[in-house]
Amino acid sequence: DFISFSYYASRVASGDPEVNEKTAGNIFASIKNPYLEASEWGWQIDPLGLRITLNAIWDRYQKPMFIVENGLGAVDRPDENGYVEDDYRIDYLAAHIKAMRDAINEDGVVLWGYTTWGCIDLVSAGTGEMKKRYGFIHVDRDNDGNGSLKRSKKKSFNWYKEVIASNGASVE
Repeated sequence: DFISFSYYASRVASGDPEVNEKTAGNIFASIKNPYLEASEWGWQIDPLGLRITLNAIWDRYQKPMFIVENGLGAVDRPDENGYVEDDYRIDYLAAHIKAMRDAINEDGVVLWGYTTWGCIDLVSAGTGEMKKRYGFIHVDRDNDGNGSLKRSKKKSFNWYKEVIASNGASVE
């Protein structure tokens, strides 16, 4: 037995009726956490929330886990060769990988695996947009269906290739 789940953002609630600024979410909005940055789509970026989630599930069920989706949707701007310098994606993933490593090494959580969403740019399931990109490979296509469909590696492609080859040890 194991537990698998997707993690993109944490959620905040409040009993204070004066606190009502909302942030976007995949299924539902929640109250905005003023201490967190957010993606271009309003999803709050919270790697510590991932560590807390891993610990909460582990404490409750004592079952190994597998994170099946995690990633940053962003508007990538390729150069004339289709290359995207997506340091923001690398920073997001590195912070989440560090949080997983801390949960494993410091907290005793059992995490069997991790996969990002998705390896190649595709139409966003949440918004139906092509401009919301998650992949390590850029696809030349826009929201209106225009483009050659040519694929090109983003900066994050080789970075993540090294993460996989080093089993995360390359993330500092």
